[in-house]
Amino acid sequence: MRPQGIVAAGHPETARVAAAILSEGGTAVDAALAAMCAATVVEPALCSLGGGGFLMVLPATGGQAGQPVVFDFFAQTPIIKRPETAIDFSSVHADFGGARQEFHIGLGAIATPGVVKGLFAAHRHLGRLPLTALVAPAAALARQGVPVSPVQADIITIITAILGATPAARALFASPARPAALIGAGEVLRLPALADALETLAIEGEDLFYRGEIGQRLVQDCAAHGGHLTLADLKAYRCEVRRPLVREAFGARILLNPPPSMGGLLIAFALALIEALRPEDLGFGSGAYLKALAETMRVTNQARIEHALHAQPAETVAEAMLAPDLLARYRAEILGRPATARGTTHVSAIDRWGTAASLSLSNGEGSAYVIPGTDIMLNNMLGEEDLAPAGFHHWPVDTRLGSMMAPTIAQTSSGALIALGTGGANRIRSAILQVLLNLLVFRMSVADAVAAPRLHGEGDAIAIEPGYTEGAVAALTAAFPQTRRWASQSMFFGGVHAARRHRDGSVEGVGDDRRGGAVAFG
Repeated sequence: MRPQGIVAAGHPETARVAAAILSEGGTAVDAALAAMCAATVVEPALCSLGGGGFLMVLPATGGQAGQPVVFDFFAQTPIIKRPETAIDFSSVHADFGGARQEFHIGLGAIATPGVVKGLFAAHRHLGRLPLTALVAPAAALARQGVPVSPVQADIITIITAILGATPAARALFASPARPAALIGAGEVLRLPALADALETLAIEGEDLFYRGEIGQRLVQDCAAHGGHLTLADLKAYRCEVRRPLVREAFGARILLNPPPSMGGLLIAFALALIEALRPEDLGFGSGAYLKALAETMRVTNQARIEHALHAQPAETVAEAMLAPDLLARYRAEILGRPATARGTTHVSAIDRWGTAASLSLSNGEGSAYVIPGTDIMLNNMLGEEDLAPAGFHHWPVDTRLGSMMAPTIAQTSSGALIALGTGGANRIRSAILQVLLNLLVFRMSVADAVAAPRLHGEGDAIAIEPGYTEGAVAALTAAFPQTRRWASQSMFFGGVHAARRHRDGSVEGVGDDRRGGAVAFG
């Protein structure tokens, strides 16, 4: 039997499309790009051609074999900043069931989108199959329609205020059977204009979006109705090709998303901290282990704030943050204490030749602006509090935004190859950290590593899923009195979609149930 490829993704159709590309002789990169297009159709509350993302690839064959690369096609701030009084920028509240969160939407919240540039750049560099073949399955899904999954329906419910904020957004997500309601679980979502846009882009090229009819309509609406974007922004946008941040930890070589994005750097920092605490001696799920995790998260966040990572040059921030003396200082703080994430989706693909691709996509929560005639909702990255540490409207112009997205690839000493990533805003780094520890330290299967309960810490406040012993949770609560127990596993703790290829060519993987994930083989 020939070696198999594997895909783990946030929706069964996303995984199925990508696995079919593998079966047709495509590479992991081809599969990831086909999944990217499919996800904009079947996971539209999380990603869009109007958003941004990152693709990490570790090629196994060809002239670039063994040379990892990151395609950074995240959003860019506009070149010109219009006065606050001249922009369309409003606040809405999302209902998370017991908690409400404020978001900002409108044309003034849109940053320059990068998904289309990323699609074409990655295909030029590492694609094998024709782009038309990679786009075709997504276009077919958009045209014929796909039942809305329970997870997508839950997300739509949470961001109802955004999706109902404009007539175009309401029309895009309207229930086909219930007047005035947004689409619900099991109802079929059809996006025929998106199907046309995908097919036309594949034939005519990326300039259709960045210089042609689609981009022209976007910037005309921005000029007329309060957006920052101009045609100069679209023409100037580039997909940046970077080398990953590489760290050795727990006997593995771990490839992480590099600066200017912060997610990978913070995971590297946390790994360096917790490795010194010898989690293998503490035991998975013990009170001591939970406290070590919580302390690592607290100190990592403290370091992020104290060193104002968002304001440091991308060229030097990793070296400074991972300097031995700085790590030693924060390790000492942990050891000295008494012994007492938003709209993102992810695809992990590994092909039969051993190339791994790890793709993370986000549209924020969406701006509620839809480019007429395309079914493409633009991002609201300029309205994301996490991406605006200096405050809204105070972003530097013409600058690649940072992100917590952290597509990750790991090579183990046993010869295994792991691709993983997650959505979840500031929970991304804690989810990936814990799944990596489960795989590398506690030697779990991929399914068990992802299904295991998680916790997340913000300062002294800890959120924890069920599944740990009462004694362990009591020990954690004694050290962190602001520990909140969740009644069930939740998408709040991320949705890690992971795949592993062993030295013998066998594969395993899982899509996280927390976010409706799925796995497929090809």
